[in-house]
Amino acid sequence: MLIQPYLFFDGRCEEAINFYRGALGAEVTMLVRFKDSPEPAQNPPGNENKVMHASIRIGDSTVLVSDGHCQGKPNFQGFSLSVSVANGVEAKRVFDALADGGQVQMPLTKTFFSPSFGMVADRFGVGWMVYVAE
Repeated sequence: MLIQPYLFFDGRCEEAINFYRGALGAEVTMLVRFKDSPEPAQNPPGNENKVMHASIRIGDSTVLVSDGHCQGKPNFQGFSLSVSVANGVEAKRVFDALADGGQVQMPLTKTFFSPSFGMVADRFGVGWMVYVAE
């Protein structure tokens, strides 16, 4: 069994993909636009170039993404994505990149379970927990 996060950016998916490329080194492994669908009647009107489905690779993980219904109201609540990095320098780099245009919820700090842990919501509202595993 494999569980993968699937994030709906409601019209900002391509912007998010480009952001994650820079912030996390994400690599697009597959991308399909609404105009490529064999059932165009199911596509949101005027959004032919939006992302119907994409798969991005971040490190060893795959995250699935889409523009969804393209209504411009992405809503990410009740979860965070957790990123484990090798050391404090990498934690700071990743944390700062995700925080660019976002909101720091807990600055990077030493905790009882990690020499460097922090929480941030990126510019799209996706919650991230960045930490160095001991």
